[in-house]
Amino acid sequence: MSISRRSFLASSGAAALVTPWTSNILRAEAPLLTVASRTLDVKGKAAKVFGIAGANGRQGILASEGDRFSGAIHNGTSEPLIMHWHGQVHAAAEQDRSRPDGGALAAGRHDTHDFMLTPGTHWMHSHQLTEQQLLAAPMITRERNAGDVQDVVLMLHDFAFRSPAEILAGLGGSTAHGGHAGAPASAPRASGPSGMNHGGMNHGPGSSGMMPGMGMMPGMGQGMKIHANDVAYDAYLANDRTLDDPEVVRVEKGGRIRLRVINAATATAFFLDTGLVEATCIAVDGSPCQPLKGRRFPLAQGQRLDLLLALPGDGGAFPILAQVEADTRQTGVILATAGATITRIGENAREAATNATLALDERLRALDPLSQRKPDRTFHLMLGEEAGYRWTINGKVHGEHQPLEARRGERIAIMFMNPTSMMHPMHLHGHHFQVVGSRAGQFAGPVRDTVIVPPHTPVMVAFDADKAGRWYLHCHHLYHMATGMMTELSVA
Repeated sequence: MSISRRSFLASSGAAALVTPWTSNILRAEAPLLTVASRTLDVKGKAAKVFGIAGANGRQGILASEGDRFSGAIHNGTSEPLIMHWHGQVHAAAEQDRSRPDGGALAAGRHDTHDFMLTPGTHWMHSHQLTEQQLLAAPMITRERNAGDVQDVVLMLHDFAFRSPAEILAGLGGSTAHGGHAGAPASAPRASGPSGMNHGGMNHGPGSSGMMPGMGMMPGMGQGMKIHANDVAYDAYLANDRTLDDPEVVRVEKGGRIRLRVINAATATAFFLDTGLVEATCIAVDGSPCQPLKGRRFPLAQGQRLDLLLALPGDGGAFPILAQVEADTRQTGVILATAGATITRIGENAREAATNATLALDERLRALDPLSQRKPDRTFHLMLGEEAGYRWTINGKVHGEHQPLEARRGERIAIMFMNPTSMMHPMHLHGHHFQVVGSRAGQFAGPVRDTVIVPPHTPVMVAFDADKAGRWYLHCHHLYHMATGMMTELSVA
């Protein structure tokens, strides 16, 4: 096993690991993971953030298909902790505290988990405002058929020296009504760095029909300006570093790279640009898709992207950049062969990026699509924004909700409608869904757990409700979720 100059998933960021892969890596002494504070250097200033490290000091986990997530998770912080295992569809409802009755893990205490890991590129994060303070880490389970490639993990963050509570106050918002996951009344709210109240929204009318028509809906696009980036950030990080001092991942001339990109940002979408090297997209949100070539790919909050790169035989330095949606700012890493000249890259691109759309998903096709079947239930969810930085679903904030009701084994369709001014990355816990429609029509799009719902655009997803439990469905923009844009799917 050979490693780049910065070890894979080290406390300062994720680097590259060359196959062969070490299996059963989770079989370690307890605790399996410890959540604790750490310090980064961001633009020459010390920044106190959180981390999720194993006994070896590395952030997150690195496993092989067939391994189990088995062991104790210790809360080494002074805050109550609500962890979410994002993308882990084999985890039963009680194995994830980010549920309506999940409670919070008290400071100094631990939880014990045991579930089969879902293959692919996934991640873990707090379901609280502490996610803004980098309380997140990769959760990679390498696929049995991954082949002879060098895996490189790239984790993106937006960073502010201000506390999340200060950011929320600056936006003019307040947390939604009702407690999150059954947290005790004494748990910090918006006034503390981990405070977040969640509540649910009521669902729209159900029907047995599939996608009634995906044209422009009444009221959409009438006098409302589209925008992005409602939080002003001090820096954007790639593997915990800015382009002032980027991660340099050592690669081989003519080598094959599997780039596993995780957007762990709380309020920022990016465009991932592979520059000099054409990429082939082979998976999104940990789910395989039919190969699609390109050099630039949108990546919303919570989404993941697996790209295959074939490096030139003569080697060199190959920047992999992530540009902020509708902005010039960027971050990234550099893939470099031995002896390659590495030049400084500015933190601003020449031109602003566009707004994120559903264009990629309209082109992608699932490698293992859903079977042909009429939905048993269809829910219509209208995403909304109101004065006072209040983000809603069907006019309600979380805490005023009636769950979306389903029964195990049913095919569920959800139609998202977005007349708001911003894109919303909508994430469903406990399940992967297939993107099956937009104004472009019906199609067998990619299987995901987080979908871009652009402004003034309807998006349809479908999935089989295969696990009983109560599962959150929410916008993965942290501050939209905190101020109300979340509901609940209840599977009996």
